[in-house]
Amino acid sequence: MSDNFTESIVEEAALAWLETLGYAVLHGPDIAAGMLGTERSEPNYRDVVLKGRLCQALLRLNPDLPLAALRDTLLPKFISGELQVKDAERILEIV
Repeated sequence: MSDNFTESIVEEAALAWLETLGYAVLHGPDIAAGMLGTERSEPNYRDVVLKGRLCQALLRLNPDLPLAALRDTLLPKFISGELQVKDAERILEIV
């Protein structure tokens, strides 16, 4: 048995753990560009952020914040990397 830890071993373990917690788990090919359940726009899996998922999460976490504020203020900042999750609370206070 190899003592090497690969990214795929860690990824599969994390997905299995999240699934046991009740999260829906989808695999890359299932959400690939051009597939029925597509969530990606890049055919080579270069999407770092899945915009639709991020927007849904922001809506769930901030139900009282207007959709336009999420779309125009937070989403572009998360996608560009300008805003980190830890900074989101500060941004929400001034919106």
